[in-house]
Amino acid sequence: MIRDTSAQDVALAAPAGRRRLRIAMAGIAAAVVAGSAAALIANWSSQVPVVNGSRLRIAEVTRGTLVRDASVNGRVVAAVSPTLYAPAAGAVALKVKAGDTVKKGDVLALVESPDLADTLKREQSSFEELQAEVARQQILSRKARLAARRDADQAEIERAAAQRAYERIEPAGLAGVVPKNDFEKARDTLKSAEIRSRHAAAAALLESDDVDLQLKTRMSQLQRQRLAFDFARRRVEELAVRAPMDGVIGSLVVADRAAVAANAPLLTLVDLTRLEVELEIPEAYVADLGLGMRAEIASGEIRATGRLSAISPEVVRNQVLARVRFDGAQPAGLRQSQRVSARLLIDEKPGALVLARGTFIEALGGHHAYVVEGGMAVRRAIKLGATSVSAVEVLDGLKAGDRVVVSGTESFDNAPRAHITD
Repeated sequence: MIRDTSAQDVALAAPAGRRRLRIAMAGIAAAVVAGSAAALIANWSSQVPVVNGSRLRIAEVTRGTLVRDASVNGRVVAAVSPTLYAPAAGAVALKVKAGDTVKKGDVLALVESPDLADTLKREQSSFEELQAEVARQQILSRKARLAARRDADQAEIERAAAQRAYERIEPAGLAGVVPKNDFEKARDTLKSAEIRSRHAAAAALLESDDVDLQLKTRMSQLQRQRLAFDFARRRVEELAVRAPMDGVIGSLVVADRAAVAANAPLLTLVDLTRLEVELEIPEAYVADLGLGMRAEIASGEIRATGRLSAISPEVVRNQVLARVRFDGAQPAGLRQSQRVSARLLIDEKPGALVLARGTFIEALGGHHAYVVEGGMAVRRAIKLGATSVSAVEVLDGLKAGDRVVVSGTESFDNAPRAHITD
């Protein structure tokens, strides 16, 4: 069996200097541990952001009435702004310039149309010709009535003469004094005269009806021609484009002496005494819009109120156009196409928890807020409801009296808590 060298070892006493060295090393180790702990504590403290309070906006949660509204832009437009068109093809001669003030009935433009002028002359000639025909027919009618009446009267005279001749021969014929043939001949002559008289009278009536019908036909033709003549004259008169109302010339669509087609736009007329506001409302508010909704209009020093009078049925570029009609008198100083801002009053919620609106909604997604507790801002989960231009409804997570950082939360770097310094 091989033995180790433990039997050869000799225990020696440590010198006093080396003991002091060990004590010093132990102290150094303790100092290192204490320094590491202090560094860890300092590192933990450095993870809590420190933000100057002057960079924050703090608002208090209150209970009151939330007026749900929307801020939109718009422009002033004329409620009545007709566009005037060319009544026929031709060359247009403008009588006004853009910006001119005109009165109702003033001639704004003249359209020269040779075709309509020729048509008017033809219709006028035909009308005068038919007038002469009707006058001639009236004369012929009177002549025809006179001829028919003359024949009837002549037949009546012949009947009366045959009646007298028969009455003279009748006693002698019945007594057999005159020949029977002469008596019967006189009787036949009377009957023939009576037949001619009746037929002449009936023919006179028929002739009167016939001439009346012919005259009526001519009169109808004359009336039809009068309508055609009036229509042609009216179209020629319409070549002078007149102002349908008092107003201001808005814009000229064509140049002076330009050739235009029928129904081509010529100019626009604006009535500046009846202005409205056309609002551009985001599509998100479409479900809440309704006719009669109140609106507050502002432009510089101009302040006015009105109500929605019309809403467009279509969405264009994520916006809906709506018209606002002013309450009472139109504000002075408004101009066509002037840009304005408007506040739509959509709804009111009484007794709601209300918090001032700020950037914290977008920064924290509307699901969290920093509540000020002492000198700390503590992140808290919340639930928001309806919003307005200046406030938001709080449904859960906050109570009346809580102080909330509504602006400047980006300085917290989404930390659970932060120090607020003066």
